[in-house]
Amino acid sequence: MAYSRFQTLVSYLRPHWRTSAWGIFALLVVNGVGVYIPLLIRDGVDSLQTVTEFRPIALLALSIFGLASVMWVIRMVSRILLFGVGRQVEFDLKQRIFEHLLTLEPAYFSSNRIGDLINRATSDLDNIRRLLGFAILSLANTLFAYSLTLPVMLMINARLTLLSVAVYPLMLVLVKIFSGKLQNQQLDVQERLSNLSDLIQEDLSGISLIKIYAQEENERRAFANYNRELLDANLELAKTRNILFPLLGGLASLSLLILLAMGDGVIASGQLSIGDFVALILYVERLVFPTALLGFTITAYQRGEVSVDRIEAILRVKPAIQDHPHPLPLTIPIQGWLSARDLSYTYPEARTPTLKHLNFTIQPGETVAIVGPVGSGKSTLANALPRLLDVDLDSIFLDGQDITQIRLADLRGAIAYVPQESFLFSATIRENIRYGNPFAEQTEIEIAAKTAQIHGEITTFPQNYDTIVGERGITLSGGQRQRTALARALLVDAPVLILDDALSSVDNQTATEILNNLRTGTQRKTVVFISHQMSAAATADRILVMNQGKIVQIGNHETLTRQPGLYQSLWNQHKLEEFLV
Repeated sequence: MAYSRFQTLVSYLRPHWRTSAWGIFALLVVNGVGVYIPLLIRDGVDSLQTVTEFRPIALLALSIFGLASVMWVIRMVSRILLFGVGRQVEFDLKQRIFEHLLTLEPAYFSSNRIGDLINRATSDLDNIRRLLGFAILSLANTLFAYSLTLPVMLMINARLTLLSVAVYPLMLVLVKIFSGKLQNQQLDVQERLSNLSDLIQEDLSGISLIKIYAQEENERRAFANYNRELLDANLELAKTRNILFPLLGGLASLSLLILLAMGDGVIASGQLSIGDFVALILYVERLVFPTALLGFTITAYQRGEVSVDRIEAILRVKPAIQDHPHPLPLTIPIQGWLSARDLSYTYPEARTPTLKHLNFTIQPGETVAIVGPVGSGKSTLANALPRLLDVDLDSIFLDGQDITQIRLADLRGAIAYVPQESFLFSATIRENIRYGNPFAEQTEIEIAAKTAQIHGEITTFPQNYDTIVGERGITLSGGQRQRTALARALLVDAPVLILDDALSSVDNQTATEILNNLRTGTQRKTVVFISHQMSAAATADRILVMNQGKIVQIGNHETLTRQPGLYQSLWNQHKLEEFLV
């Protein structure tokens, strides 16, 4: 798994390897200069015993200052390059995640919490950015610091060098002991943060429901519990880090104390000059910072590992509904002829099929209503027609072509679908209506709105078509949202229109007028109207009656009302309700 994560990180960096290489090369130059400066200081210290003029010392000091300045500039360049790579990888992953989520079927978002997905696309990506920016810079800097500094120290005095760095293996032992615990604690923090994000997202989306049922106090308590769990997880992680990092820093500083304790005897014996001793002190100081920084690097790596797993868990999901390897083009012009042959469908976690051996044909330009009790499979059928569900081969056909063989973009371009829950974006009414046709003219927008029986109400709004509908269309009534969504579908002018109880919030008279508009105004449009509004369904050319996943009756209103069966019962119930009202 660790090797797999490493390969994944390398794949993130691969498109930016040139920038990364330049940043790492800049660090190599920085460390090379950093190793050379103490040697100049050594020569300067040793020369103080014999020099009689100030000029050589001044020139040496200027040289050291110049090299330190160059070193600072190159270090800044390396930081800009490597941190920039982290930002670029973050940008790439955000784009990949968003584009990948767009390929997934609606069922994926029903079984995965939106708040958790948002947290992965923000907090987890931020951890990966830190890993591929700060951690790479730190690891490269530590590697170069040791590989360039230790050989020079060994050349100056091998015994003192080995004694001073003898404590560093203990750091690796500490890192090994704490790494597993840090990773588990970091995973716990990310999961607690996802829970909190999910609660916030749900509560803000359902704020009206919370207020209607006066559940503010319960939601406060739920938030407090999640917030406390996140705090406890963060405190546990901070406790572990606050134990590990001081230990690493203390061990790193211990090397300097060993050098100071053992150095005086070596100098007194003449084995080491004062300049060499000063150089060794500077070199040990050079190693203290990258060694102590190892703890922060480990934390960034542990966070990054956890986040890589969480991000890859999204990217590894394969869309259940994909284009056929060799998709067929739709025959142009599209007639809108729909048919089903022995269509069955079972939801992944269900024991019994929702649709059972359906067979029907809907002619081009025909308006067909689908009625039946709740749970009879009407909405499942509506989702199956535009292939929002993964239906079997040779079960649904558009113009005689198997929809599983048709390119998804072509299929859904030929079928306009309006669900019962009409989602509107937080934008103007105009922008919502022309969402599927962004370049539509105002006259086209108004024609679609008139057909959907919403134009008159839009003109009464203060800003007319420029009225902002608010989050999820909250400023509009349920019926207005449904008719706006219908106008959006009509503007696309697809040959097939599916209305999945999309007029449930509209009164029977308006729903009937809308259906009449669709039948008379768009001769070539095939309309599949799923509804519980019997008076509107009665105006359809034909009616399919569904019960327990099967089509139990087919015919027009006059024929079905004369036949004993489910439709007659539904119609009589409708007439009774009208009488009581």
